Amino acid sequence: MNAKKILVINGPNLNLLGLRQPEVYGSTTLAELEEHCRVHGATMGFEVDCRQSNHEGTIIDWLHETRGTSHGIILNAGAYSHTSVAIMDAIASVERPVIEVHLSNIHAREEFRHTSFVSKVAKGMICGLGTTGYMLAIDALVDMLEHEK
Repeated sequence: MNAKKILVINGPNLNLLGLRQPEVYGSTTLAELEEHCRVHGATMGFEVDCRQSNHEGTIIDWLHETRGTSHGIILNAGAYSHTSVAIMDAIASVERPVIEVHLSNIHAREEFRHTSFVSKVAKGMICGLGTTGYMLAIDALVDMLEHEK
């Protein structure tokens, strides 16, 4: 694994970005967000691979793949953040740094959204900053990767 790579995974319903509840999630589409991530990562010498799935097992498979393909992960697991012990276990098993991202402030929303299984194993979490949170997550992840020993 020579090239420096980051995997950005978006979970359920994020394929509807820009259409679904724009007052909560913004008007940027998923395609636009992915392009911003790729361009931002490239400015720091990182290839950014963006993926989205509504299926928990697919997200777990992608997490497992990172052991040989990516240096770090940015994950917006959507509602799976609050329900999936399986995704939490997959993150713990891949030995790659993970930054959790949420477009909305999950702590200012319904009570069930206040707990995240992903947070228990992520290096950090950014929430409530819309798509800017992804750029901040890339910055933080690159900084971690460049300063690891």
